[in-house]
Amino acid sequence: VAGSGVNLATFEVSQTPATSESFVFLLIARMLWDKGVGEFVEAARRVHAQHPNAEFHLLGSLDVQNPSAITREQMQAWEAEGVVRYLGVSDDVAAHIRVSDCVVLPSYREGLPRTMLEGAAMGKPLITTDAPGCRDTVDDGLTGFLCKPRDAGDLADKMLQMLALTPEERSQMGLRGRQKMEREFDEQIVIKRYLELISEIEKQR
Repeated sequence: VAGSGVNLATFEVSQTPATSESFVFLLIARMLWDKGVGEFVEAARRVHAQHPNAEFHLLGSLDVQNPSAITREQMQAWEAEGVVRYLGVSDDVAAHIRVSDCVVLPSYREGLPRTMLEGAAMGKPLITTDAPGCRDTVDDGLTGFLCKPRDAGDLADKMLQMLALTPEERSQMGLRGRQKMEREFDEQIVIKRYLELISEIEKQR
């Protein structure tokens, strides 16, 4: 069963083509090394060198009790470097997805990343790792790109591929992602499947 699915009414398609002035890559996650935040920052350095107008935003909780947690001092150092921007936390994730151009999650492993489902539901192309859970959210080359886990260079290459697409190509990629969510991850479909499984279990008792 596909996790808890995604609410397609809450996360509606919102495609605003990137302007020549900026292109926003958005990572939404708890700020942990295991989420690939370090790789995101290093990839941002490499891409920024070629595309100075590209922006790299981080959204999610920073002060988490986890051995893999990124410190506030580390985040401040990255921001001072001028490559990434930390947005803090938000109760309105959809608002941040709406003004982004590509949603990125270079995580080492996931169950089924909700942020990828939400980004795709809003018609945004995705970049995530070819790792368990993550790879299930993307049809590589069709709705986004898969990169190698723990590989900032490959992530940067995929970001550059995304930037090389025309606005129309990115729009079509995002719309195919929305269609994938409608087919496979609509929470109504997921709830129905859970109820069917419960019913089957009850019959076997």
